[in-house]
Amino acid sequence: MDEVSLNGEAAYDDEAEGFEIDGECAMTEYVGQTGFGVRVSNTWYRKSKERYRGKLSCSSAGFKKKSDASRPRPETRTGCPAMIKFRLMENKRWRIIEVELEHNHLTSSTSSKFYKSHRITDLGSKRPLPINGSEEVRKIRLFRTVVIDAEDNGFASLMKLGSPSFFYVMDINEKGCLRNGFWAETMCRPAYGYFGDVIFIDTTTLIDKYEVPLVVFTGVNHHAQPMSLGCGLVSSQTVESFTWLFRAWLTYMVGRPPQTVITSQCKALQAAISEVFPRAFHCLSLTNIMKKVPSELGSLEEMVQSYRLIDHKWLQMLYEDRKRWIPVYLKEVFLAEMFTVKENERLTSPFEEYLSPHTSLKQFFSSYDRALLEINQRETLSDLESKNSSCMLKSRFYFELQLSRLYTNSIFKKFQDEIEGMYTCFSVRQMNIDGSTVTYIVKEDIQVEENWRETRDFEVMYNASDAEVVCACGLFNFRGYLCRHALSVINQIGLEEIPPQYILARWRKDINRSYISNHGWNGIDVNNPVHRYDNLYKSALKVVEEGRKSHDRYKFTIQSLDEILNKQSWQACGQLP
Repeated sequence: MDEVSLNGEAAYDDEAEGFEIDGECAMTEYVGQTGFGVRVSNTWYRKSKERYRGKLSCSSAGFKKKSDASRPRPETRTGCPAMIKFRLMENKRWRIIEVELEHNHLTSSTSSKFYKSHRITDLGSKRPLPINGSEEVRKIRLFRTVVIDAEDNGFASLMKLGSPSFFYVMDINEKGCLRNGFWAETMCRPAYGYFGDVIFIDTTTLIDKYEVPLVVFTGVNHHAQPMSLGCGLVSSQTVESFTWLFRAWLTYMVGRPPQTVITSQCKALQAAISEVFPRAFHCLSLTNIMKKVPSELGSLEEMVQSYRLIDHKWLQMLYEDRKRWIPVYLKEVFLAEMFTVKENERLTSPFEEYLSPHTSLKQFFSSYDRALLEINQRETLSDLESKNSSCMLKSRFYFELQLSRLYTNSIFKKFQDEIEGMYTCFSVRQMNIDGSTVTYIVKEDIQVEENWRETRDFEVMYNASDAEVVCACGLFNFRGYLCRHALSVINQIGLEEIPPQYILARWRKDINRSYISNHGWNGIDVNNPVHRYDNLYKSALKVVEEGRKSHDRYKFTIQSLDEILNKQSWQACGQLP
């Protein structure tokens, strides 16, 4: 294939022009060290003999025909559903039209060399992957067969092709160069299931022209800590590159788009998000916009403020996009602590500590695993802290005690700011009754500047029939917990507990996440039977490779394996000495 383009649009067969040919054919041009064999299960040709559609399947797909032989070969297929279908489009590019990523059997990269599909190599296939960060588009040379030496450089080390905990997809151009790439760890998908309501697509490295053109799909966990939900490399800030990357990410997430997407201000990003996430609400990062003010306006800033200039291109774009970034327009959008409005707040990448403008691609990849480990450790330590310690209460309100038992410490402390803020709300007055809905006005004494305070009114509506409370300040959607004005009304009407719909599972300390692993030995999740099998299988293959090299080594290996089996039998019987 000359090029791969991810696209969710359906493609239909042209039955009048084409016909189907079954079986394996000489169509295999891509070979990956994936831990499973690949075969061409179907190919479609036009009458002109032009190949226009194909299907690649796992080598374990289907089942072999029954044989009448006296000694039939053992069945090695499992009816595996994993496959990929693609079609040649009018622009002569191949487009993926259907993907099934899940296998129904174990896979192992160490056994990949035994598969027929993995024996297809060319002269350049085992050369190290050269990286030239000085090229304008940062092209990374790949060969037709993606079989690379994982010890030669950082990029290859990151591309853990055989790892069961790693997913990747590459966009290759007609010259065999990597145009765009996407990868994700196994934990990213289940983490997205818990915390994927709002994502921040971080393109800081592109805006600030870092050496590494990294795009990070960022979420926040139940401690409000940034976490990676997948990463990408793009060669250029174009609609095409972003669209490819977003489709790759959405494919990995099994087609489940987020509710809200936050990005920097970029027309190419906006176009790609409209294309790939049409139902998601797209917000622009206020932090990013404020960061641009000095560079975009410079000395014009005072003139803009004084004379209300409207011909400035950037200001005109801001005005057109005002409903995406001005807080007053976002009160109905759930943003889960990810839309920052205070001066001391900003969205950060989980890899921020490991990236600077001059960090090379190889340097980043060499520290990537360490970054992931520290991110996971930070979350685990926060879990222990939240479960084993409690915050000191600041009031006698029962709903403060209620949330102290449910929410993580970091979120509960933020909620306590609203508890303290109740003391600045000096008046709660009923204004209107409409059926079961009552409207209140809450007056708050607000410190605007160091020596300047003012009183502001906030409208709060309470519906007794379903215990719904809505404040005009919109804090619940911004932060995910009730504001001081809503709490003042709840206290006024005598409710002791916060209604359950305002206690979000994403902030709870007892949320049982399936991606939290016990990496008790050598980074392996010892509680996962698939990981145990995979690691033992890799280790056993190394023993086999060494044992076959000589007769003496063979005898020693057999003897050692027998001893291990005997000890395992003794252990199973509780008789291990």
